[in-house]
Amino acid sequence: MKSKIAIAFENCKKEKRPALITYTVAGDNTKDNSLKILNKISKHADILECGFPHNTPIADGGQIQGSSHRALKNGIKLKDVFQIVKKFKKTNPQKPLILMGYFNLIYQHGENNFINNCKKSGVDGLIIVDLPYPENKNFANKCKKKGITFVQLLSPTTSKERMIKIIRDSHEMIYYISMLSTTGGKLKVSARKILKNYNKIKRINPKKNLVIGFGITDKTISSLKSANGLVVGSMLCKIITNSVKMGQNPVTKLDKVVYNLKNKIL
Repeated sequence: MKSKIAIAFENCKKEKRPALITYTVAGDNTKDNSLKILNKISKHADILECGFPHNTPIADGGQIQGSSHRALKNGIKLKDVFQIVKKFKKTNPQKPLILMGYFNLIYQHGENNFINNCKKSGVDGLIIVDLPYPENKNFANKCKKKGITFVQLLSPTTSKERMIKIIRDSHEMIYYISMLSTTGGKLKVSARKILKNYNKIKRINPKKNLVIGFGITDKTISSLKSANGLVVGSMLCKIITNSVKMGQNPVTKLDKVVYNLKNKIL
């Protein structure tokens, strides 16, 4: 049986466009708004990434750190993240949702308990930033047995030998970190260079779904349309930050922004 993530990529390929993948943090700026945001942007996004907040992030830039801080300040717990996902999937059962976060919380929760709760709430995939290959093989296999996609990460510094092994053991989606930076950094290399590196990776196994993340904005997204998928996160978190500062509800604004992003890749 094909996963919802695999089906989403197949549908996008039929339309000859990349999958639009959005990232927001669970509980930002409130638990209720977090759910409303997911419901709204899911009308335009093909796959949703939802971060579970962490107070010592490794890969997250300032915007996502700000989102996590607001969520933690509001008292968000892992149980609340699962509840948000469960409520979202109740009304959007076919929309793929990937949880993204750090292993410390999973370790405290218990690996098996965490994976079981992911399955029960409807999580389709996981990105665990600080659990690299090959150390993640055992955890990734546990996920696969439960029908949950474990998303492997590649970067510009990953050797070809290592790439071959990671791609060989990957599931339905691989995440290419476009540059040596935290999320939301300004592109330090041209879109042309990113695509050149991207295409080298694709040649290793053209059938694998490879997406590009880090530094993707409304200004860069149309230049990378040949990718299987594009991840937009910090840009969306910044909109929430600005809305909160102005005393506005971010839901409507995010809905319009993601709608416009979708139009840029059609």
